[in-house]
Amino acid sequence: MIVTNILIRNRTTVYVLAVGLIIAGAWCYITLPREAAPDVTVPIIVVSTSYSGVSPEDMETSVTTKIENKLKGLRDVKEITSTTSEGFSQITIEFEPKFDIDTALQKVRDRVDQARGDLPPDADDPEIIEINVSEFPILIVNVAGDVGLVRLKEIADDIKDDVESISGVLEANVLGGREREIRVEIDPDRLAAYRIPISSLIALVPTENVNVSAGSIDTPDSKFSVRVPGEFADPREIQTLVVATVDGKPVYLTDVAEIKDTFKDRTSYARVDGRECVSISVQKRAGENIIRIADEAKDILAEWRKHLPGGVTLAISLDYSDIIHEMVHDLENNIISGFILVAAVIFIVMGVRNAFFVSLAIPMSMLITFSILVLADITLNFVVLFSLTLALGMLVDNAIVIVENIYRHMQAGHLRVEAARMGAAEVAWPVTASTLTTVAAFSPLLFWPGIMGKFMGFLPRTVIITLVASLFVALVVNPALCSRLMKAHGTRKPPQPPKCPTRPPSGVRGASSAPTRSWCAPHWPTAS
Repeated sequence: MIVTNILIRNRTTVYVLAVGLIIAGAWCYITLPREAAPDVTVPIIVVSTSYSGVSPEDMETSVTTKIENKLKGLRDVKEITSTTSEGFSQITIEFEPKFDIDTALQKVRDRVDQARGDLPPDADDPEIIEINVSEFPILIVNVAGDVGLVRLKEIADDIKDDVESISGVLEANVLGGREREIRVEIDPDRLAAYRIPISSLIALVPTENVNVSAGSIDTPDSKFSVRVPGEFADPREIQTLVVATVDGKPVYLTDVAEIKDTFKDRTSYARVDGRECVSISVQKRAGENIIRIADEAKDILAEWRKHLPGGVTLAISLDYSDIIHEMVHDLENNIISGFILVAAVIFIVMGVRNAFFVSLAIPMSMLITFSILVLADITLNFVVLFSLTLALGMLVDNAIVIVENIYRHMQAGHLRVEAARMGAAEVAWPVTASTLTTVAAFSPLLFWPGIMGKFMGFLPRTVIITLVASLFVALVVNPALCSRLMKAHGTRKPPQPPKCPTRPPSGVRGASSAPTRSWCAPHWPTAS
């Protein structure tokens, strides 16, 4: 084979290439993101709308049906289902797997915006949610203690800011805390007595609680920006707001409403060991390494534990990285165990030196596969690891044929370089055909439709990449190493051609004319 012959002549280049692939593969394996399952995009979008106090029948006619009518014209929609209950409407749109989820999300937003004008004015704005498995919480931290929920939330907010600074963290949500709220409770009787419309009262606080830009001041030496601060720093400032003027006298906000410094209504609760606490839910970005993010978050929590007030504790109630770490560790152990068993069989059957060349195909093919997985943006999950375990026994097939054929030629008496060239050339095309037949058997799985097809598609991709990598090692690396390091036992000398006499036999014409000519039987002149 021409390529193999060229690579054998340039063995040093092959050695450098092999070392580079080993280093790159090891680095890719260390940095490869770990996940429990493949990062598969689920083409499902949910539109939810709240309208408090409305019966299910009215909710369906005034909200659900209005939005459904706008969504019916979407393309590549597999199914639209809706659920309506008292004060709540939920519409689920499932798209075809081939449809781009970002495009689908934008089209749903456009259709929902068109339906907003048909919805009741008192209904909440529809919320559009994309179902993304990778954005589920990977870490939940509970902040508990006897300092009150307000103080616990302050601590949780500070921890949240530090956790969100970790590369790969999508967001961290604080649940179960109490959030401060300045509540203005209007007295309708007083408002009616002063003949003040409620609309002016509602617009009063937002327009007063704002910072105003007043332009700039230019001086000969510099330029200053002018800002008029108007945000309330203390709740008592709201009490002095003038709502209206009646009979020449100002009517203050406290005359028609009661100002309360309180908390927002709770929408979430968190408890640990029966005590109320504040929880921090951490989500990662798609394709990021869960184990690395969790380890960095734990380092931040360990640092925070040194500075917490007395009686405040940090407890982790969910750590998805432990589950993934254990699963990946088990599958890695299976791969290592399989490698040891395969290598043991090869050493018993082929001998130490030849078995070394063959066994080298397993780690090199694996490392090359890891490099390609990084380039293909594929994470290390249980499907990929299972595929590597499945392909483990097939990695040595090509190397066994190549190495044994080279060894056969060396036993016949050929030099190492010549044996490597002849041995690889004789079986290169059969080995390639054998690998391609296995690749062809897994190729139909690449066209498996649906969500399950996307999920299981990582199996044939990984197996095909691994098999092609093993073919590369067998045709490129193994012949180059054998041409330098292989030794054969019981070597026989190659068959030599029979010696020819330097003089013709007696009685043959021309004996005196060419005394130094080599005379072999096929070339002897015919006797007269």
